[in-house]
Amino acid sequence: MDRMIQGLAYGNELRFFAAYTKETVQEAVNIHKTSPVCSAALGRLLTASAMMGRMEKNENDLVTLRIEGDGPIGGMTVTADINGHVKGLIGNNRVDLPLKENGHLDVGAAVGRGTLSVIRGAANADPYVGQIQLATGEIGDDLTYYFAESEQIPTSVGLGVLVDRDLSILHAGGFILQLLPFASEETIAALESSLKEHSSVTDFFKEDPDPEAMMRKLLGDITTEDVCEVSYRCSCSRERVEKALISLGRKELDKLVEEGENVKLHCDFCNKDYEFTPGEIRALM
Repeated sequence: MDRMIQGLAYGNELRFFAAYTKETVQEAVNIHKTSPVCSAALGRLLTASAMMGRMEKNENDLVTLRIEGDGPIGGMTVTADINGHVKGLIGNNRVDLPLKENGHLDVGAAVGRGTLSVIRGAANADPYVGQIQLATGEIGDDLTYYFAESEQIPTSVGLGVLVDRDLSILHAGGFILQLLPFASEETIAALESSLKEHSSVTDFFKEDPDPEAMMRKLLGDITTEDVCEVSYRCSCSRERVEKALISLGRKELDKLVEEGENVKLHCDFCNKDYEFTPGEIRALM
C-alpha cells in the first residue's frame, strides 16, 4: 500500500515529507487512460499534492495544484486532503513526445510554459492562492521555486514516475525537504552535497520502494514522526450530484423534467456517470 512519512533530520534543522505512490498513480492512469509522458506529469503532481496536503492543519483543509501551460498537455488540476487522499485530471491525456537525450520522458516539453497555482484552505472558506510562472515544466523544479518565492521557505522538491514497457507504473514517489529558520551553514552544505550525489527519485525506489529508506540514504539519521497511507479517492457521490442539481433552481429543473429525457452528469476526476430520470428530478424539487 502506498504511504507517506513526515519527520526531521540534521539535528531537527530540516523537516521532510516523502511518499511512495505507485498504486495511487496507477489508479490515475487507469481512470484517465494516459500516455507515458502524461502518466509521468500527472503522477508527479499527484504525489506533490499528497505531501502538501499533509502540511495542512485541519481535517477539512484542501490543497489544489493547478498547472496551465502552453505545452500539448494543456493543463492539470489535482486536489489533496490532509489524510493522503488525492484526485486529479489532465487536459490532454494522449500526448506523445520523443524521449530526451538521457532517455527520460520529456515532461517539461509536454507541460510547456505557463503558471502554477497553489490553492490552500477549507472548502467553505476564502482560500490562500499563490501563483508563479513555471520555471521548467518539470513540476519538481517548479514547486521548489514556488516554495522559495511564495512561501519564503528554502525547499527542495524531488518527484519521479517510472513507466514500464507495458505502460503500467513501475515506481512513483517523491520528497519535499524544507530547511527550518535556524538551519546552520553546515546543514545547508551537507544537504546540497547529498542532493547533487542523489538526483533521481526513481533510482532510490529501484533499490527499495520505501520512502523511509530513501530519506535515510539522502539525509542519514532521521526521526520519523508521522506515517500516512496515500490513495486516489474522488469525493463525488450521488448525494453531492443531487445537491448540485438542486442548486440549479426550480426553473431549470422544471425545464429538465419537461424535456422528458434522462439527465447524465459526469465526474471528470473519476470518470463516473450519474444518471437521473425525469421522475427523480421531480422528486428533488
